[in-house]
Amino acid sequence: MIKNILGKLPRKASSKSSHNDTNNDSGFSTVNSSNLNANNSSKGTSGSGKSSNLGSGAARARNGTHVPYSSSTIKSNQRKKSSPLAAQVGPVMNPATYEALPKFRDVPSSEKHNLFVKKMKMCCVVFDFSDPSKNLKEKNIKRQTLLELVDYISSINSKFNEVTMQEITLLVSTNLFRTLPSSNRDHKLPDMYDVEEEEPTMEPSWSHLQIVYEFLHRFVASSEVDAKLAKRYIDHSFVLRLLDLFDSEDQREREYLKTILHRIYGKFMVHRPFIRKAINNIFYHFIFEIEKHNGIAELLEILGSIVNGFALPLKEEHKLFLVRALIPLHKPKCVAMYHHQLSYCINQFVEKDFKLSDTVIRGLLKYWPVTNSSKEVMFLGELEEVLEATQAAEFQRCMVPLFRQIGRCLSSSHFQVAERALFLWNNDHIRNLITQNHNVILPIIFLALERNTRSHWNPAVQSLTLNVKKIFSDADQALFEECLVRFQEDEIKEKEAQEKRESTWKRLEDVAASKAASNEAVLVSKFGSSVAIATRTNPRTTVGS
Repeated sequence: MIKNILGKLPRKASSKSSHNDTNNDSGFSTVNSSNLNANNSSKGTSGSGKSSNLGSGAARARNGTHVPYSSSTIKSNQRKKSSPLAAQVGPVMNPATYEALPKFRDVPSSEKHNLFVKKMKMCCVVFDFSDPSKNLKEKNIKRQTLLELVDYISSINSKFNEVTMQEITLLVSTNLFRTLPSSNRDHKLPDMYDVEEEEPTMEPSWSHLQIVYEFLHRFVASSEVDAKLAKRYIDHSFVLRLLDLFDSEDQREREYLKTILHRIYGKFMVHRPFIRKAINNIFYHFIFEIEKHNGIAELLEILGSIVNGFALPLKEEHKLFLVRALIPLHKPKCVAMYHHQLSYCINQFVEKDFKLSDTVIRGLLKYWPVTNSSKEVMFLGELEEVLEATQAAEFQRCMVPLFRQIGRCLSSSHFQVAERALFLWNNDHIRNLITQNHNVILPIIFLALERNTRSHWNPAVQSLTLNVKKIFSDADQALFEECLVRFQEDEIKEKEAQEKRESTWKRLEDVAASKAASNEAVLVSKFGSSVAIATRTNPRTTVGS
């Protein structure tokens, strides 16, 4: 009986039916709102900043790609009975009927907010820019509408409500969040790719994207945005998808992203740990997996200002970030693309806590290039900046391995490497540190200095080497003379060893020549001797062994 009654009741529509994403002819996607409503059913968790909020900003389609925000993401208590227009997932327009709406100055003040929402819905249509001749009229209408929205959002002098924030995030996510085209360099070997030789790729839809970025920037920077309310829409998922766009090849887009993310970091304090961790993960992926990313320099610029604002004493979390992410960024071959920004971030850490200089210097030595001379020059420049902020106690901890490496640089046949290493003595602070510890440093590098003076091919390197030798001689003449005597003794021993080797080879050549004259077999190759020894020492194997 009960089953019969229940069977007659209307059944609830399946949630799967609202999960299918469809594309219309105009090239924009409709949005799935079922997951968003479920994620935002409890407002207490949406604003807590926990990991459970990661999925509240965007739904995921069946093929694994993200779809834009829905205009019905969060329903307030006053909007439980929403109109069909308000409940609509997104504007489904045909470009053939895409017409401009009235301008803000042509409508009364009471209608401006509704017009603002309608214009944002209208701008959620995304056109295809792969064909420049397609939908020219509609593209121009949208661009003019976007410009009006930018002007209007700057003139708003009242707090943004939830409905407005929903539409703003829908507009931004629909236009900005997209799959970036594959880079041309992905099809080349890393050794063949040269950043300076490649032509920069420009985003074809930039005429629209630029205005949307400006719109988002003015929204985030507006004093009328309540951060506690806005964090439900500018959430972790939104931030992650912004970070994904940093891999864009268009530098103009990366500059806007850098400015906007910095604004978000400043306004939404609850998101700060998450943003730092997300950037950290991008660095890990770049260093240890792909070594290909367009936005490392811009991300480091953001981090430079973040590190500059760290309170003292530094947290252990920040020190681990330095050791695990920033220092290993010296490893990739393309470090020249972002080395200036990386060096700035690391120097900010050293200036905050001078005790970290030992850690940084040992990290540089760990990733010191072996065959890349231009990279070695960059490392020497960064090393000088770090040593400027280094105190005597930290310098003494790392000076032995440090000057072993500097000694190798002094001996480099590449004149720029040797010259850059000798320039360290032009820095007063570094020269004082070296002079205070000359009794340890001079014996380590004396061999390189003496060889440069005698045999280096570059006159500038020879001249700089003489100046450095004079500094050591003036500091401690007795030690300098002792090192010189030791060098001469080692030189005599090396010469004797060389003569002995040459005489031995001469004797072997004479023996080989006499054997050849008498037609006796002479075993001279290393491979042949090893085969002969194996034949003599190994017993003959049997079938059953």
